[in-house]
Amino acid sequence: MQTYAYGYPRLGEGREFKRLIEGYWQGKVSESALRDGIAALERQRLATYAQFVDAFPVGEMTLYDAMLDTAIMLGVYPIDPNDLNAYFELARGENALPMTKWFNTNYHYLVPHLSRATAFRLHWNKPLQHVREWRATSGSPQIAHLMGPYTFVRLSRGYTPDELPYLLEAVAEPYGALLRELRQADVAYVQIDEPALVLDVPAEHFPALQRVYQSLGQEIPLLLMTYYDSVEVLPLLYELPLAGIGLDLVHGKRNWHHIGRFGFPSDKILVAGIIDGRNVWRSDLSALRAQVENLQSRTGAILWLSNGSPLMHLPVSVSPEDKLDPALKARIAFAKERLQELQQLKRLLLGESDLSDRSDLPPTDHWYSAEVQQRVANLRPSDFEREMPYSERDPLQRARLNLPLFPTTTIGSFPQTPEVRQMRTAYRNGKITAAEYEAFIQNEIRRCIELQESLGLDVLVHGEFERTDMVEFFAEKMAGIAFTQQGWLLSYGTRVYRPPIIYGDVQRREPMTLKEITFAQSLTQKPVKGMLTGPVTIVAWSFVREDIPVEQVAFQIALALQDEVRDLEAAGIAIIQIDEPAYRERAPLKRADWEPYFRWAAQAFKLAARARPETQIHTHMCYSEFNEVLPFIDWMDADVITIEATRSKGEVISAFERYHYTRQIGPGVFDVHSPVVPRVEAIEAIIERAIRVIPRERFWINPDCGLKTRRWEEVIPALQHMVQAARNLRARYG
Repeated sequence: MQTYAYGYPRLGEGREFKRLIEGYWQGKVSESALRDGIAALERQRLATYAQFVDAFPVGEMTLYDAMLDTAIMLGVYPIDPNDLNAYFELARGENALPMTKWFNTNYHYLVPHLSRATAFRLHWNKPLQHVREWRATSGSPQIAHLMGPYTFVRLSRGYTPDELPYLLEAVAEPYGALLRELRQADVAYVQIDEPALVLDVPAEHFPALQRVYQSLGQEIPLLLMTYYDSVEVLPLLYELPLAGIGLDLVHGKRNWHHIGRFGFPSDKILVAGIIDGRNVWRSDLSALRAQVENLQSRTGAILWLSNGSPLMHLPVSVSPEDKLDPALKARIAFAKERLQELQQLKRLLLGESDLSDRSDLPPTDHWYSAEVQQRVANLRPSDFEREMPYSERDPLQRARLNLPLFPTTTIGSFPQTPEVRQMRTAYRNGKITAAEYEAFIQNEIRRCIELQESLGLDVLVHGEFERTDMVEFFAEKMAGIAFTQQGWLLSYGTRVYRPPIIYGDVQRREPMTLKEITFAQSLTQKPVKGMLTGPVTIVAWSFVREDIPVEQVAFQIALALQDEVRDLEAAGIAIIQIDEPAYRERAPLKRADWEPYFRWAAQAFKLAARARPETQIHTHMCYSEFNEVLPFIDWMDADVITIEATRSKGEVISAFERYHYTRQIGPGVFDVHSPVVPRVEAIEAIIERAIRVIPRERFWINPDCGLKTRRWEEVIPALQHMVQAARNLRARYG
């Protein structure tokens, strides 16, 4: 028995990854300093593995995204991998690759474009490069890391579904060449990640999948890793020439059933994902010991104890969190603590240590509220519905708002300049007073309203200068939710966020957004949107308590948001946007599990959005696959939805060709994750494509997402071009 871990965060304990790469983009860090810094960060990351576990993979580090790296390795984008400008152009330039969510996580990956014309070849052996770098300083690594061919092809785009088997076999040759070079370098194993095998795998994929792995498995011993859910085709994997198979035994509960039914081959390694890689609650080592002993008795397989999913979904370490409630800090574990748990579990199983006494943990009685629990228990079906159907609400809202054809708006946030961040830090550190900070925020709001009016936008926002992250902001204002100081996660590229921890019953302490929104509305005759984050997204982007069903947690949050909606309405706010970018993202990976999830998710949204008929409810969704979930989005009963469309070049609009969606829609018309200012003609082209499907009278014009990460010198011309495109279209279509 040995311990094995993978996916340890690349961000660094001091966010070194972010600082180095963004410094390079800003011209503050030289190329050599960037490379040296990333190399040092990688040595530190691998040394952390070595401190606690027996084995780990080498080659996980990337400068932006593993799918992009794999596409370069296979010659899809045959740039020089040492040319950082070419590399980052693919990641964030004018023609950057599309971006979408990685399975049902909040990580975003870059989506390669494949077709039958793609000429695959081994262009870059990244794992071999990393192996050599690690050996030069730390000895001989035993295991290299590689994205699997099925996952790479399955998660790419540009081809028709029936072309996947052809493409899968087409990539086999460069994969084989890569593996042969690793074998010649005396690498013992290759961890080959195939999380796509936990999706619904069509039967027609298997002949090609089997042929590819029959070939690749002869090149070098492979550890085929699956995670995030169960593998429904496990017996078929047993037939492949694999050295081992990794299974998520935390979030893939059906894997236990499959092992009980089909066993596990005694000649293969079972990389048992027994430690939670996605949530933060400390493991019950006594229960895990019993589970492992049960596995040993039922399979007779060689067991490697591991995390169930990549540790990149956890912050680096709990150690710096000296401001957390002691009762909470004692009960959570981040990535480094998960490595320690693996070490402790092995010692426990080998009889080298005893279970520690947890009876002295601080009490948690203060986490719970009988009032909140009773409020959820009293909910009735009517509490989840608006007073009128959309067809009756729509004319009331149009009469109240009196907006033009192709109304223009933004998603919510405007640039968070260094000055804004510095003032927020100064306020939190007690260097300025609350009155000084409020005056500063009001001045930023005033400037933002004046700018939007001068640009000619129709529906305004207050800019969200008082907010850090769209979930963290609300977490700070609700009982039952904690936030960390250094609990950062990567969302995409170098973008980070801090997931809150939902540990107890959730309720609003006081109005959360009323002061800023009403101040903004007092400055203009145009409508200013109230801006809230929806209950599903707060749940999805937080670490959630596990002692009650997740839908009960979502309903508690929804009721707190409903109180906020009612306060905003009472203050005369006519439009309230309740963002749910994670609505699709949090859906189970298998379609058979979708309906129960979307039922409670839609209920949670509608509970939060139970506004008066004349109040227009918007929601925003980004970087998710919409084609298959539009009926479930319909269940939300929002008046207006805004969605990402530009990186996919408007392909998301094809979803509306197949589903008759009767409400108003705002497909994003420019990409806020790129510094490139869109041309008026490019914006018009996206809109013209969309209004062939979506009636003009139901079409809104807006960016893809919030503008927080962009600079003012990028935002102002982009919005000028967007408004000009709207004016051109009004002139064209009356």
